[in-house]
Amino acid sequence: MSMKVDLGKILFLILFLTLSVMTAMAGTIKGTITDKQTREPLTGATVQIAGTTQGAIADMDGNYSLDVKDGTYTLYIKYVGYKDIVLNNVKAGNADVVLNFELESDAQALSEVSIVAAAKKNNEVSLMQEQKRSLVVQSGVSAQQIAKTQDKDASEVIKRVPGVSIIDEKFVMVRGLSQRYNNVWMNGSAVPSSEADSRAFSFDIIPSSQLDNMVIVKSPAPEYPADFTGGFILIDTKDMPSENGFNLSIGGAINDRTHFKDFLKAKGGNMDWLGFGTGFRTLDAGMKGALNTYPNYANGNTARIDILNNGLNNDWTLKTIKPVGDLKVNLSYNHKWETESGRTYGMLAAVNYSNTYKTYLDMENSLYGPYDTSNDKTVFLRKATDNQYSNDVRLGAMLNLTFQPRDSRHRYEFKNIFNQIAKDRYSERTGFNAQPDNINNMEYYYSSRTTYNTQFTGKHTFDANKLDWSIGYAYANRNLPDRRLIERTDRTDETMSIYRISREFTKLDEHIASANVNYRHDFQFGNIEPTLKTGLYGEYRTRTYNTRQFQYGWDPDNALPDRFEFDTDVVNNVLIDSNYGTDKLYMQEEVNYMNNYEGKNTQISGYAGINIPVGAFSLYAGVRYEHNRQELIMNTRQYEESKRSTFYDYNDLFPSLNATYKLNEKHQLRLAYGKSVNRPEFRELSTSVYYDFDLGSDVMGNSGLKAAYIQNVDLRYEWYPDNGEQISVALFYKHFKNPIEWTYTMSGGTDPIYSYINAKGADNYGIEVDIRKNLDFIGMKNFSLSFNGALIKSKVQFAAGTNNIDRPMQGQSPYLINTGLFYNNTEKGWNAAILYNRIGKRIIGVGNRYGSSSEGDARNIPNSYEMPRNSIDLSASKKFGNLEIKAAIRDLLAERYYFKQFEDVVVNGQARTIEEITRSYKPGRSYNLTIGYNF
Repeated sequence: MSMKVDLGKILFLILFLTLSVMTAMAGTIKGTITDKQTREPLTGATVQIAGTTQGAIADMDGNYSLDVKDGTYTLYIKYVGYKDIVLNNVKAGNADVVLNFELESDAQALSEVSIVAAAKKNNEVSLMQEQKRSLVVQSGVSAQQIAKTQDKDASEVIKRVPGVSIIDEKFVMVRGLSQRYNNVWMNGSAVPSSEADSRAFSFDIIPSSQLDNMVIVKSPAPEYPADFTGGFILIDTKDMPSENGFNLSIGGAINDRTHFKDFLKAKGGNMDWLGFGTGFRTLDAGMKGALNTYPNYANGNTARIDILNNGLNNDWTLKTIKPVGDLKVNLSYNHKWETESGRTYGMLAAVNYSNTYKTYLDMENSLYGPYDTSNDKTVFLRKATDNQYSNDVRLGAMLNLTFQPRDSRHRYEFKNIFNQIAKDRYSERTGFNAQPDNINNMEYYYSSRTTYNTQFTGKHTFDANKLDWSIGYAYANRNLPDRRLIERTDRTDETMSIYRISREFTKLDEHIASANVNYRHDFQFGNIEPTLKTGLYGEYRTRTYNTRQFQYGWDPDNALPDRFEFDTDVVNNVLIDSNYGTDKLYMQEEVNYMNNYEGKNTQISGYAGINIPVGAFSLYAGVRYEHNRQELIMNTRQYEESKRSTFYDYNDLFPSLNATYKLNEKHQLRLAYGKSVNRPEFRELSTSVYYDFDLGSDVMGNSGLKAAYIQNVDLRYEWYPDNGEQISVALFYKHFKNPIEWTYTMSGGTDPIYSYINAKGADNYGIEVDIRKNLDFIGMKNFSLSFNGALIKSKVQFAAGTNNIDRPMQGQSPYLINTGLFYNNTEKGWNAAILYNRIGKRIIGVGNRYGSSSEGDARNIPNSYEMPRNSIDLSASKKFGNLEIKAAIRDLLAERYYFKQFEDVVVNGQARTIEEITRSYKPGRSYNLTIGYNF
């Protein structure tokens, strides 16, 4: 209730300020400033009122807006390298005055002045020009397009790129390859994995408001790390502002399956609302210290731990709330200083915050064995229904500083980005397992993820030379404090009773220090102007992973109520203070030092490449050398620290070739070849075991994994009809040696254990189409179309004698479709979009063989697929001077998610395809409203 009142006050204040400002002004002079010849927006062009300091600067779309009082004015329109425009007798009154300007290039001024500036890629035209001139195959998305789609974070933004899809709303797949085959750099430096159990960067941790552009490089090149196969993703955050200003936006969202409905939530801490709730859930002794035990029960691994005196949160009760809506707040401040001596300073600071809720009710969560053809019935390994209640909090901050000395050939940047994400989730599960036992499980889950990236970079341009360098540091933390589980089953006496009560504490810390230097020299031999590129890169990464697990125990001869373990209300009748004691309810630690590990990784690499343009041809060839030493430090004994290091050394050369043939100024062909690598990660090599509640199974590593090596070939045709427009068709092929795949084995014939394995080989190939076109040619002024789609096929081959079945690569979709229709009317201040997304049936859970092949009864457990689903998003925004109102509907169709297993069988002599639902849920439809004001 208080949140509703506070939000109302803030919105009222914004509206009041806006109306006050609009009342004081008589009108607005606005319009666009573009290049007369190319029609490209001139970001940073100025409009100034003669005789005053009042003016405006064109934004990334070339739009400007100038609030004025009633009167007649003279305007100066200026941009470096262009002829000035002076417009006299501009009358402003109650109505808006729309003036569009087309500036002509000033050839004489350009011949006298050397203009050196960083290429901006925050609008579609400039990003597309960068893509056209690039020596490699790449695609991207700019801040301009992000503003149109109203995507909330980087995971939503990047799925607009051809060949890209998203798993679990945060992990990126490029060209049907799982997240492990992608690499991510931010602002020119490496970023750590934000996940404890996979090699993956969680894209949902970066708010879209912090992004300047995102580019995906799809063909290997010597200047890029070799450890990418699907895509090398370059994230750039905003830097030097083009204008001064302060922006505040506040938004809310309502999901029709979550808000104003019952929502179950466990007790939290005072800092949960900021995403720093781990302190409330910590263990007094930390991840390594000794806990307080009961007297006479403190010997060895059977020590009875005092539940009440170790800083534990022992409140297991749930409260019911009714969320009234999600909250999203963004603040940004940007300023640019130009001194009389010619120095330029820029600062961009931003803070963002969001607090969101999500409810999934009646979620199907099942796993099937081979179909029973004799009795014509389904065989369940697990049949369950889940209810999940999640509260996510995100807090982010960014501070970017830019300095350009009087000599504009030099530029220095200091970029910092911090993000904190917390998830507070309660889940409950009912159903039965393979025994078959009825089950009733509850999970109390709180996780926090912290990432911090900082880079100091320098860029230097000389007559025929360019030099850039960077020093970076990145930190990632994933804390899972006090994950609590209550498991009930009727295995004992066929009566539902407590099977296990457990608590788990997990902490991951990862640090990356990196340094990078690149040098470029342009030669000239007559009409041939080759370019030499060379550089060095060094990276040192450390990771520490610790976990502690505890299980509740009780003595049959205790003072607890008789047969308390059969109580149906465990939370209110069993897990209470009066039941804790020496011979009552206590905890025991399940000591296993083999679940902890440390990792160290050192990489030193160097490269050289040369680009030789001959007429319409451009040939860019090079080689990269990488030395990579990985050290995994594990314990060899379960009950004590017994560290032993295992080293994994790699020394490789990675050749690459990128050729471009320009048919004319608008059409070109690209052909690319390169070798890449995919090395195992610390977690995949460790023997650490982790219980995944969603899978209902354990996950462990494989110390025998080898690196995978991949040969990549790309062929792409590109057509650029006009500025901001592109049509491209690309073919690609990838051959894998020793690909690392996700698999499982059956323990005791019933419980799967998930792990990683090297397959023998794999092939991945497909076609991509990308279309971005204005629709003026069919009379639809201010409309544009974006379409990208992909058809992909793959197959993994496993060595003979394994239980694994040849299949498509996990996560690979046979097709992807992303399309959008955009409307942008700068004169009226309207912006709208309709976005559509669909992915083809893809493997989420891998199949396996089940049973004894020697006895002839081995059967195949089918693969589990995520089924195709249509997703439509609507968005619209309207500007009223400095005020902007945005509205959106996310997932308009709100179709149910389905995950299924398919098995071809013969029953009573007839061939049939058995279709079984493993998982399904309704996500709900979300309605969003955001109000922003630019001061």
